[in-house]
Amino acid sequence: MDFTPTEAQAAARDLAAGVFADLATHERLRAAGTGSDQELWKALTGAGLVAAVGELGLLGLVLLLEEQGRTTAQVPYAASCAYGLLAVAAHGTEEQRERLLPGIEDGSVVVAGAFPAQRGVRPAAGGGLTGTVPVVPWLRDATHVLVADAGRRLWLVPLGAGGGTGVEETELTAPWSAGRLTLREAPAEPLGDAPGPGGLGGAYADVLAVARTAFAGLQAGVCAGSLARAVAHTNTREQFGRPLATRQAVQLRAADAHMDVEAIRVTAYEAAWRRDAGLPYATHALTAAWWASEAGQRVVHTGQHLHGGAGADVGHPVHRHFLWGRQLDAYLGSGSEVLQELGELIAHAG
Repeated sequence: MDFTPTEAQAAARDLAAGVFADLATHERLRAAGTGSDQELWKALTGAGLVAAVGELGLLGLVLLLEEQGRTTAQVPYAASCAYGLLAVAAHGTEEQRERLLPGIEDGSVVVAGAFPAQRGVRPAAGGGLTGTVPVVPWLRDATHVLVADAGRRLWLVPLGAGGGTGVEETELTAPWSAGRLTLREAPAEPLGDAPGPGGLGGAYADVLAVARTAFAGLQAGVCAGSLARAVAHTNTREQFGRPLATRQAVQLRAADAHMDVEAIRVTAYEAAWRRDAGLPYATHALTAAWWASEAGQRVVHTGQHLHGGAGADVGHPVHRHFLWGRQLDAYLGSGSEVLQELGELIAHAG
């Protein structure tokens, strides 16, 4: 295996890093609150950084999401790429790809994901979908939502067009412009094939694995950003005439956090690389999700702890990394949940 970025992936990563550094500043993030930064979203789509994911693959997306995570930039980048661009490209019909992909690529179509499968959502007798999804990240930004129903079938639901859908603002640990989705015989079109016996396989399994890998890449960036802030703080903050970073206890905490960040990163890279190479990657996506959950929460706690009292200030930049890290450690399954799923998948394969 080779995780070395291609020239195109490296160029896109560097471009994304510049855009996020210029526009996802602490002042703009504070002003955005729980909303998204529409100017930043236009800059990303205008630079072709959404459209490019179709060519860069899942590994390219992971590299780009790392850069978003470093700044905790308020845009629905991961959601619209994982649940929209890559899902439609892989599982949509030719007509769906021609109709939907141009809008997703230019940012006029934003897709959120009601994932994992929702037990309370089912096809209605009169057609469409009926049910409630309590929390959908980035729903308030979305024009469409990809819904996984109780039978693990995927449906693409347009919002605010033909009725049957309701969106209520809700709050998460991280400010991801989330909403509560209500469906009342809402118009919906199927995406991809149905899962096989026992609910295994199908488009749902692939999209969920893609999303877990993508959000693990986002977590790697969130944790790297948290650690970078902690290192900068401990190198300049002095106690008893010495920088905090010279103390062994601080060095050991930072070293452990660095190894955790690398573990999240390399497992996300491996899962993404295997999907791009057409190799089986379901267990690798779960492994990346487990590291993103278990190691992710350790890193953001360390980042906050190494800031001392400043880390407890909800207005401090490192606190945003803490909130994002804690949101990501349970999104799409906590560590214990994905570990159980991994064990069952291995047992089934055996």
